[in-house]
Formats: sequence, C-alpha cells, structure tokens
Amino acid sequence: MNDSIMNALDALAGAQASAYVTLADGKRYKFMQLYSFEASMKINLVEVPILGKTGKGNKPSGWIGEWKGTAHFNQSVLRDMWLEYKNSGRLPSFDIQVTNEDPTASVGRQTIVLKGCLSKGGILTKFDVDSETLDEDIEGTFDDWEMPESFSLLKGMQ
Repeated sequence: MNDSIMNALDALAGAQASAYVTLADGKRYKFMQLYSFEASMKINLVEVPILGKTGKGNKPSGWIGEWKGTAHFNQSVLRDMWLEYKNSGRLPSFDIQVTNEDPTASVGRQTIVLKGCLSKGGILTKFDVDSETLDEDIEGTFDDWEMPESFSLLKGMQ
C-alpha cells in the first residue's frame, strides 16, 4: 500500500486569515487588530449507567461555545459595548466571522461565523512605557455557529 503524505504547502500559514465583527445594528468592522484568535465548541457529555455493563456510557447533552484572542490595543468597539452594558444593563451581542485561506494550500478556504457572541469584558485603558506596542486579551461566548465554507479534503485522505 502506497500511503500518501501531506504536502508541506498544505499547512496553513497562521497569518492568512480575516476576521469581521458584525453588530446587531448591522455595522460591520474588519477586526484587523486581532493577531491571535480561536473559537471552540465544548460538548457536554453525561455519564450514563447501564444495567449489565461494568462501565458507563456517555451521552451528549448540550454544548457551549467560547472564543478568545489577542489584539492590538487600538479599537473601542468592544469598550463601547461594555459602556452600554454599564449604563443600561444591556450587553449587545454580535457575530464574528473568521475565514482561513492560504493561497499556497490546496484545501481552499474555510469560513466560520460565530453567532450571538457576548464579550466577557476586558481592559478599559492601559499604558506601559517599556512596551513597544500595547495589546489586550479578549474573550467571550457564542450561542450558535455556521460554516458556510469548508476546506476540501487533502489529496490522499480518501
């Protein structure tokens, strides 16, 4: 059997991505400040005792979506949301769209849209005389997600 191996060019370059934030009022921002981002879906598994078995089974029972990233400290879009929450008790939700596309990879592009995102808060202001640039960690949750575009299979996967 002749096993295929992955072509090195099919490893996606980390910087070959785009990110957009869309607010509930329709305003859309290219979130180019981000330089690190990930979103994950954690499936809640509950143990199920089964008569006649020494082990327990597992059954999925819901999920939670979380996102986190690091951005250059040069935008106020999120702080405006936090200010609205402080003043009104209403935390605006938003969507985050991330597309990974490396033109050297044969897999094409993948787009994930995180829906119903909420920010967990963050830095209001900062300075650091020893830093060349300022950054901030951001994190939050999402209630739903879509994948309008997915990577194609690598040659040799099937």
